[in-house]
Amino acid sequence: MSPIKEVILNKKTSINPLWIMRQAGRYLPEFREIRKKNPDFIKLCLNENLSSEITLQPLKRFDLDAAIIFSDILMLPYGLHQKVEFKKNFGPVLGKFDLNRTSKLDDIDFVEKVYPVYKAINLVSKNKLTENKSTIGFVGAPWTLLVYIINQQSPKLKLKDDFFKDEFLINRILIILEKFLKIHIKNQIENGAEIIQIFDSWAGLLDEKDLPNFVFIPTLNIVEYVKTLNVPVICFPKGIKNYKNFCEIVKPDAICIDYDIDPIKISKEIDIPIQGGLDPKILLTDKENLKKNIIKYLDIFKDHPYIFNLGHGVLPDTDPNMMEYLVKTVKDY
Repeated sequence: MSPIKEVILNKKTSINPLWIMRQAGRYLPEFREIRKKNPDFIKLCLNENLSSEITLQPLKRFDLDAAIIFSDILMLPYGLHQKVEFKKNFGPVLGKFDLNRTSKLDDIDFVEKVYPVYKAINLVSKNKLTENKSTIGFVGAPWTLLVYIINQQSPKLKLKDDFFKDEFLINRILIILEKFLKIHIKNQIENGAEIIQIFDSWAGLLDEKDLPNFVFIPTLNIVEYVKTLNVPVICFPKGIKNYKNFCEIVKPDAICIDYDIDPIKISKEIDIPIQGGLDPKILLTDKENLKKNIIKYLDIFKDHPYIFNLGHGVLPDTDPNMMEYLVKTVKDY
């Protein structure tokens, strides 16, 4: 069993496995070389040979315990025939969502559109580099995908003023998302994903009173489904204040915490395995500061099942040498 699964399933505290969100991609020069020749991000995600190669790049450099597939949470709206493109220095831009068309969409249509993602997972899971390591698949949480589908771009801390006005539309989209998220997850698992992480990047936009309807219940439905497939599921509800509440209702196998949360409080309140927490900006400082902060997290969780990770994705300006130092510091702890 891979070290990450040991921590999640067997609650092992004697090891500190690690992987890093966005470990494959923008900070690595070898990724930038590929990206230069492949400016269309969606096409790159749908090129199974390149996306599997990108997924494995950090494993060639660093002693990480998992490969996370190089893809994007927006492959789901793309699979639902919503236009998705990534604009340089702006982020994702989505076309109008056609409810009528999407309501008629069947499983085969969706799977055909995103099939290369599953082929890439298959290639990664069978590669020598992932022996004794976990292959992680992922999806966006229903709420975060709803935000992109209706907002049509990254909300950057602000939703469209009329975001909640059409309740019927919101409820229909959530039903559609649940159906296709399950299909997307099942296909990832059938092709070798041994762990699923659910990213709720915009959970922090909601008031406490709205979390049950938009975060807890929709995510719980997905978590329960993943569990029926006998695969561990990690949730990352970024920006929420009450992780304890989330864990008690949604019951993921492990919880990923962001960098704004007090890890000491988390270690006392939550009994399931914990992942993450370190601020990615610390990788932009110096080695001494990085080491001090890594040790802080490892000390806090030394008697708790813990997977070392960041509290969000690695930043594009990160020096790969700092990443190497991070991995070595965790492994030497």
